[in-house]
Amino acid sequence: MRITAQLLRAVDRFWTEQDLPDGVGVLVALSGGADSVALLRLLEQLAVLRSLTLQAAHLDHAIRSESAGDVEFVRQLCSEARIPLYVERADVPLLARQSGRGLEETGRVERREFLCRVAEETGCRFIALGHHRGDQAETFLMRLVRGTGLTGLAAMRPCSGPFLRPLLDVSRRQIEAVLEEMQQSFLQDASNEDVNFTRNRVRHRLLPELQGLNPRIEERLAALCRRIADEEDFWQEQVTEALAGLVVKQGAQELRLRRPGLLGLHAALRYRVLRGAVQMVRGDLRGMDGGHIEALDRMLRGAAPQAEIHLPALWAARRYDTLWLRQRSPQRPAPFDLVVNGPGEIRLPDGRQMRFAYRDRPQGESRLAVEFPTEVIGFPLQVRSFCPGDRFRPQGAIGSRKLKKYFMEARIEQEQRQGLPLLVGDRILWLAGVARCHEWSCQEWDGPVLRVTLEAD
Repeated sequence: MRITAQLLRAVDRFWTEQDLPDGVGVLVALSGGADSVALLRLLEQLAVLRSLTLQAAHLDHAIRSESAGDVEFVRQLCSEARIPLYVERADVPLLARQSGRGLEETGRVERREFLCRVAEETGCRFIALGHHRGDQAETFLMRLVRGTGLTGLAAMRPCSGPFLRPLLDVSRRQIEAVLEEMQQSFLQDASNEDVNFTRNRVRHRLLPELQGLNPRIEERLAALCRRIADEEDFWQEQVTEALAGLVVKQGAQELRLRRPGLLGLHAALRYRVLRGAVQMVRGDLRGMDGGHIEALDRMLRGAAPQAEIHLPALWAARRYDTLWLRQRSPQRPAPFDLVVNGPGEIRLPDGRQMRFAYRDRPQGESRLAVEFPTEVIGFPLQVRSFCPGDRFRPQGAIGSRKLKKYFMEARIEQEQRQGLPLLVGDRILWLAGVARCHEWSCQEWDGPVLRVTLEAD
């Protein structure tokens, strides 16, 4: 039992190095293949040393006709070991067609959701996966070929949330040697030979070519992943600190960041901060690759003061000096046009109130209040949204200009423009909450006035 004892020590060392607690529940993802069977048998022995409670879970992907036999095999294996087993069936081909994802990705998503649900229902704190060193090398190469940043090249982590990969530094040859030494049978999945799947092409074609150049390429790539992961842990500390100082506004599924602050970061840190911001808004990075983050960075650095792009499950926009991220694009306000026939109140589409009242003399203006001499301005008045071609002469300006140009000069964002109430008589009198017109100031007027006030946001 030499190789078995060697790998058992490696798994026990993994438990110590990852600072994992004893006496907890562990759910083993059991496909019936060599990797998961070896993991189950090794954790059986570790459970005695660490007082672990083992349970197992198997998801039938309904891809192969012989999958029913796989279920029977894992049932028998767990029955002999007296380990509770949870089995479900998911029609992955059907789900892949419905979602538009590939079989590999769909199977991965369904399996992850199944395992997390079973772990929660059974009170298991951790989920053990049978990934080994060869899987790590394959993952690295797949991400490299598809296009990813350095964070993605860290590939699989030994510990990631509830997921544990105790065999990540173990080779496939060692796993097969353990099973042979234990005289333990396992399932051979014929689909693992199907090179229509990306991972299988990497496994059976690309890796053997690389091994011809370097027989230890698998080991070297796994070591590189560990090094990148260590460096990414350092970078994550920098990202957390940088993000904390850049937030302008944070809400449910949205985030605004200071553009000047982002541009002041080194490109290496800025890229990671953008990636971290995307993850904060979306909750994950599924479907996002290096090209998407680069597109976000190009928009951030571009000349256009207002721009937007749509990325997977993310809307991103530059709005002057802020970067705005949302899961969905904001809904633009609908045009409106209200007639005001006399003193009183009107309710605006955004829910705020605008009040009109006569006063014997000026009370003083502010951002939310304007006054006009009653001998000049009278009812009816109009409160409406912006229309193409509108012109406006702001207070202190020499002449009028197109309102669209004024919006740009005042750095009023596109989403605000349509909802901004305009008080209109024979011309635009007030951009409510923004600026009044140049004419009919009451600064030196001491007679009766029409006072118009806008409720604060």
